[in-house]
Amino acid sequence: MRSAVAYIGIGANLGDARANVLDAVARMRRLPATTVTGVSSLYRTAPIDSSGDDYINAVARIETALDAEALLRALHDIEQQHGRERPYRNAPRTLDLDVLLYGDAQIASPTLTVPHPRLTQRAFVLVPLLELAPSIVIPGLGPAAAFAAGVADQAIAILH
Repeated sequence: MRSAVAYIGIGANLGDARANVLDAVARMRRLPATTVTGVSSLYRTAPIDSSGDDYINAVARIETALDAEALLRALHDIEQQHGRERPYRNAPRTLDLDVLLYGDAQIASPTLTVPHPRLTQRAFVLVPLLELAPSIVIPGLGPAAAFAAGVADQAIAILH
């Protein structure tokens, strides 16, 4: 079975958001045919196009033999274990897990778009991604670092 390196965006702003993010990483470590090979620092950011408390965000790098759709289903299961609800677009959430990148794949299915469509527009995703992989190239778009200046005005704070 062939494996791929994937990057997963993690965010939460309801309940104990920090604990939810850390628990999501722990649950990803238990996914079949998957190894977590890196986790960024935790970042605090204000909600974008939404309301509610600040988000706690991170990015995890995994190596997985799950195909992209199976990975997405597994991540949705983890979200459900945290009581994730989707009442409306950009609603506050107990946990949000997004497949940001899946190897060098470009995927456009009814359930999954990779690279994540707002990856280059959100500091809370781009900054932790670049922390893990400073020279990463976004398939079809180019070096992720080239987009950093475009999100520099978004407030983001690293948590220790």
